[in-house]
Amino acid sequence: MLPSQRLFFIALLPSQEIQDYANQIKQYFADQYASRHAQKSPPHITLQPPFEWVDVNVPKLEKCLGDFACRRESVPIVLNGFAAFAPRVIYINVDRTPELQALQADLMAHLESNLEIVDKVGKTRPFAPHMTVAFKDLTRQNFKAAWSEFEKRPLYFEFTASCLTLLLHDGKRWNVKTEFPFLSSTP
Repeated sequence: MLPSQRLFFIALLPSQEIQDYANQIKQYFADQYASRHAQKSPPHITLQPPFEWVDVNVPKLEKCLGDFACRRESVPIVLNGFAAFAPRVIYINVDRTPELQALQADLMAHLESNLEIVDKVGKTRPFAPHMTVAFKDLTRQNFKAAWSEFEKRPLYFEFTASCLTLLLHDGKRWNVKTEFPFLSSTP
């Protein structure tokens, strides 16, 4: 019998205040544009897309992430307006700062060298940090209508990502499994 595998991904989660705001936007998309798929995960910035991992090896995965996070400084994050991957995805734009890009690249390299977790698609395109509010079940027609409403809508938040978050899929939605604090940036 094959060992049991589950789906995980690794992300940065914003403060509760920003999560609440993003969830209100996701609810608006569900109500106005029949796009509910983004509600299946907490608002987040994906660093390592979904991957399968064997249940019995989860402690090894968590140790690897803890070892990585405890040597990294917290990362300043700026959310600035809305953007889209036409014709299906609308998201809160995340500024591509050198700190965020370095964190993501270093995490990918760490996972590949220590656990052989490789994002093949991610190796073929640049990192595009974003916080999705509508995708997959957003029709082309609704995308067009929603994008005309959101493309110039102002939004601005700053926060400090103080930990890496491992999320686990339970068959229906993504849930926070474990958080790994970064090295404190306060003296």
